[in-house]
Amino acid sequence: MAAVEVILLQRVENLGQMGDIVRVRPGYARNWLLPQKKAIRASKDNRARFETERAQLEAQNIKRREEAERVAERVSGLAAVIIRQAGESGGLYGSVTARDVADACTEAGLSVTRQQVVLDHPIKTLGVYQLRVVLHPEVSIPVSVNIARSREEAERQRRGEATVPVEEEPADIEAMLDQAAGEDLA
Repeated sequence: MAAVEVILLQRVENLGQMGDIVRVRPGYARNWLLPQKKAIRASKDNRARFETERAQLEAQNIKRREEAERVAERVSGLAAVIIRQAGESGGLYGSVTARDVADACTEAGLSVTRQQVVLDHPIKTLGVYQLRVVLHPEVSIPVSVNIARSREEAERQRRGEATVPVEEEPADIEAMLDQAAGEDLA
């Protein structure tokens, strides 16, 4: 399929900066870039319109970026706690998704949507995870997400204490056999 040319209206990660004319697949343009108002088709009329509105768009982008930077400074070091049921080995019954992280961040004081949470794959075990929340295409903040069975366990995890029991290594096999033989004789 032939690629489609679009003009980016904002920075798009792994694609380009505002004002760049890029070639993308038709489905990506039709289903993501155009509906999200991240780009417009690169027709002759749209190129002319973009050039006349470029200064205004850049000023709006700078204003939104500065606002996002202020929010990032205010909530730096944000830590969210998510309470979930888990097995003895620390495996979750279910998984923690971007929506769960967004809800936990909102409870912690930062209102974000699930689309702003960068999560490569769902989290399936207890622990403390460092994730990234994108406030603006050019501003992102690290967020510490603590997944635990209870508030007390979350506090222990935060301090760095082990919460999942560590399986004991079997001792010397000969000693175990000697002990078992001794018990049989008694």
